[in-house]
Amino acid sequence: MNLKSAFAAAVMGLMTLAPVNAFADKLADILNNGTVRIGVLADSAPWGYRDGSGNLTGFDIGLANLVAADLGVKLEIVEVTGAARLPSLLSDQIDILIAAAGATPERAQQVMFTAPYVATDLGVFGPASSAEFKSPEDMDGISIAVARGTTLDVWLTDNAPKANIVRFEDAASAMAAYSAGQTQYFAENSVIANSAKGSADLELKFRIRQSPAHIAVNQGEHNLLQWLNTDLFFNRLNGKLDALQVEFFGQASQVPNML
Repeated sequence: MNLKSAFAAAVMGLMTLAPVNAFADKLADILNNGTVRIGVLADSAPWGYRDGSGNLTGFDIGLANLVAADLGVKLEIVEVTGAARLPSLLSDQIDILIAAAGATPERAQQVMFTAPYVATDLGVFGPASSAEFKSPEDMDGISIAVARGTTLDVWLTDNAPKANIVRFEDAASAMAAYSAGQTQYFAENSVIANSAKGSADLELKFRIRQSPAHIAVNQGEHNLLQWLNTDLFFNRLNGKLDALQVEFFGQASQVPNML
């Protein structure tokens, strides 16, 4: 074989191998490894939190267990913060993110989202005795606690720039600051806010928008995404998702039909 023929054979060999490398499949990897790494929140009741015995529990933890059981693999829980949710997925520290993640066009440039598995409202909460905000401009000069880097943080920054936005590393810290009187209001999703009331003197003062929660996977993992959508549909039909919602939210909620 002359030099030209050898070079051509090498090129053909590389072209043959390229599709295999380009289309690595996370679903196949999970099934082959027998383990799935799922990122969850551990500081945001009722999505993910520690009970009185220190055990991790919550809606997303229950859903993670369903996913692993339906895959037939071992579940490895990886605790993530709100700000580190997408970076944990992008850096391959986890295979799947189930952490009350809302889908936005910006986030969808980085990861892929399943159909929603539960619906919540995003808003600003404060004392029941205070007036409701009719527009973002009504928040000018008002101190609002929020978890750094969340959808709420981005929305407040863009739409209420004259508000005194006080950022914390996680939702629990933001709500603790509000409870301690460090801020006048806090921004959160309705599920977390309602679970942390502890007092009747707390109401939604400005509804930003509905925010369904989605499971996220890395870009290009279409097989895993399709499997997860099928699994959510399956567990909606058999009642297991509704049962989780009743257990942790007190009632089953309507979910936008995006399947």
